[in-house]
Amino acid sequence: MPDALNRQPIADELLDTLVHRLGADYVLTDAADMLPYVQEQRRLYPGDALAVILPACTADVAFIVEQCRAHGVPLVPQGGNTGLVGGGVPQQSLVVALGRMSRIRDIDPTNATITVEAGCILQVVQDAAHDAGRLFPLSLAAEGSCQIGGNLATNAGGINVLRYGNARDLVLGLEVVLADGRVMNGLTALRKDNTGYDLKQLFIGSEGTLGIITAAVLKLFPMPRVTATALVGCDSPHQVLALYDQLRGQLSDTLTAFEFLPRFAMDAVLSHIQGARAPFDQSYASYALIELTTPDAGLDLNTRLEAALADAFENDVIKDAVIATSSTQSQALWRLREGVAEAQIAEGASIKHDISVPVSRIADFIEAASAACRSILPACRICAFGHVGDGNLHFNVSQPEAMDTAAFMDLTPQFNRAVHDLVADMNGSISAEHGIGLSKRTELRRYQDPVALAMMERIKAALDPQGLFNPGKLL
Repeated sequence: MPDALNRQPIADELLDTLVHRLGADYVLTDAADMLPYVQEQRRLYPGDALAVILPACTADVAFIVEQCRAHGVPLVPQGGNTGLVGGGVPQQSLVVALGRMSRIRDIDPTNATITVEAGCILQVVQDAAHDAGRLFPLSLAAEGSCQIGGNLATNAGGINVLRYGNARDLVLGLEVVLADGRVMNGLTALRKDNTGYDLKQLFIGSEGTLGIITAAVLKLFPMPRVTATALVGCDSPHQVLALYDQLRGQLSDTLTAFEFLPRFAMDAVLSHIQGARAPFDQSYASYALIELTTPDAGLDLNTRLEAALADAFENDVIKDAVIATSSTQSQALWRLREGVAEAQIAEGASIKHDISVPVSRIADFIEAASAACRSILPACRICAFGHVGDGNLHFNVSQPEAMDTAAFMDLTPQFNRAVHDLVADMNGSISAEHGIGLSKRTELRRYQDPVALAMMERIKAALDPQGLFNPGKLL
């Protein structure tokens, strides 16, 4: 890689070449124009880009990579820049922003596939599938702005993992630009293909460190025709877990989402989110938001859900429940869950952990991790919420109301160690769906199996020997 003395003239030469290929409008160098691409939403990591490049097609991406390789200039692939771990933040790199590559190349309802470019907004893909009478089930809070390429590069999760799996489970094929500028054309729409290694899985979840995903073939599913939504109140996380176990057995794969909220999260939403209304006459220690779906229009899911919840009530597993009787009521219940992140901001600073443990350990983890954090700071407020049905919790620690924010944030290493040590003890993961990025590189080295880490480093060296793809991230 060129030294600092030579970097500037080389960068200027590279930018001139890219302007000649793409046009000046698609090579951004003005600080104001670049700001949305170099500033991540949590403002934790300052970015510094040489330029922001906006390719229109895969050939453009390949050309950009070839030129960066020739000049030894690092680059950061970027989708909607909605990540939470600093994975898309440039550091003296070119940003390759894929938003112009937003075509839906093909949709095949009979084969239940859709082929899209990496810059497609997730919600646009959902809508295209819906228009074809099919479902693309990946769903998360940022779906109106995040892009498919970023979803796949981070192996996004969301609310429907319980039934449909993570992003990697929804991919049949990928088109990827490699570090030498070659294009791996793996846009297969096959569900059975045993011709060697499953190479696409190398790039899903790699956070742009091995190649640039430019297009994907995604799985579609039958469109749900019936939905049932309920919110229940429980006395403890253990009751929530018992309810999940019961519903999983009784309702099988109609159980699409099972979300957990603690009292702190519910109270925060009711205090800070406009239009949020208390679902019950009293508060409970724990809540579960449940959703069933089916493509069978003749199946009465509300009756099935009501019967299952009645059993749970009789067995003292739940204390109260409300079942939505309209789509408006269903949306209102989901608003209570979806408003947690926004409401928590209004409650002050928080130290965030995106973890997963075996589903059977969720309740134990919540109790043990809460106790460990309170041993560090007795007045801290625990906001553990998320996708309990697939073992993924956003275990966030909110500052005490009267505490100085900087003093609270200085405790981050202590909270991280307490939470992540417990995750490791339970054979869990310190990153369930947000990735590693900048924020968890040190933690990854502490907790990852050393043999697995060495294999990851060898794969990185083999596919990106110059270390130009998203340097400093993940590894």
